[in-house]
Amino acid sequence: MKVYEIRNGFGFDALTLTERPEPKPGPGQVLVKVHAVSLNFRDLMVVAGIYNPKMALPRVPCSDGAGEVVDVGENVKAVKRGDRVAGTFFQRWVEGDVTIDKAKSTLGGDLDGMLSEYVVLNEHGVIPVPEHLSYEEASTLPCAGVTAWNALITHGGLKAGDSVLVQGTGGVSIFSLQFSKMMGARVIATSSSDKKLERVHSLGASEGINYKTTPKWDERARELTNGIGVDHLVEVGGAGTLSASLRAIRPGGQISMIGVLSGPGEVNPLPILMKNIRVQGIFVGNRAVFEAMNRAITINRLKPVVDRVFEFKEAHEALRYMESGAHFGKICIRI
Repeated sequence: MKVYEIRNGFGFDALTLTERPEPKPGPGQVLVKVHAVSLNFRDLMVVAGIYNPKMALPRVPCSDGAGEVVDVGENVKAVKRGDRVAGTFFQRWVEGDVTIDKAKSTLGGDLDGMLSEYVVLNEHGVIPVPEHLSYEEASTLPCAGVTAWNALITHGGLKAGDSVLVQGTGGVSIFSLQFSKMMGARVIATSSSDKKLERVHSLGASEGINYKTTPKWDERARELTNGIGVDHLVEVGGAGTLSASLRAIRPGGQISMIGVLSGPGEVNPLPILMKNIRVQGIFVGNRAVFEAMNRAITINRLKPVVDRVFEFKEAHEALRYMESGAHFGKICIRI
């Protein structure tokens, strides 16, 4: 089978298309023929060696993929041949709180990932996907979708009438917009592109803020909420944007810490105390969260936003497209 490996160091040039024997499932395992993979910013960091410079090589990248179960090992009961499934980001985090062991079971990081024609996964490390989704759309769910759902619904307790600010138009932010609208919440979106802001309006965002032309986007967010601040803020920038997020959130609101896209910065923690803000770290989520999200997606016939689909041989081009930041929503690779 064909598979991409990071070998002989890190960087795009180290990502190599090679051959491996087709794997066989053991007891409690399933063989999945992968049809599509979606990219996350984490995948860029893994390939570049930033995510874990000490990662054992070779390593197959990409945490998110969907495909068909084509074989099962002994005693497998969770799925059967022919099921359309996605891999779970954490192979050993099924439910409950995260532990050190569960956290060290990530696809495309601790374990080989999905950028391969076939993968063997634990039967509890795959999950049936909504029938109305294509394989490309289903492949976007394991990281970005679960992260957004976990932030806003599981931990955030989002309810109708709440206000949500999403930063940018990447996968997590667009899922956050879609889930917020599904729950009857008001969404304010930021972007450096007026064209992208037009697209978020078409998806249901109530307001958009261009943070290039409006550098004090936190002040604008407060203006849009009658000087109070937003109820929920999906923080994908990290240290570079957190100070502004602390100013944009209302007293008692929740900031969901998800990404590090903005690079380094200094943060004064005093507003967290003085405004009684909840800052919740979100490291994707467990299988139970994935299942709850899938039920909502199925009932509401929600469709993930896929910006562009690359062919398997174009994996390098797909990663460079993500690196450019030109995408809106998710980038997929068809296998």
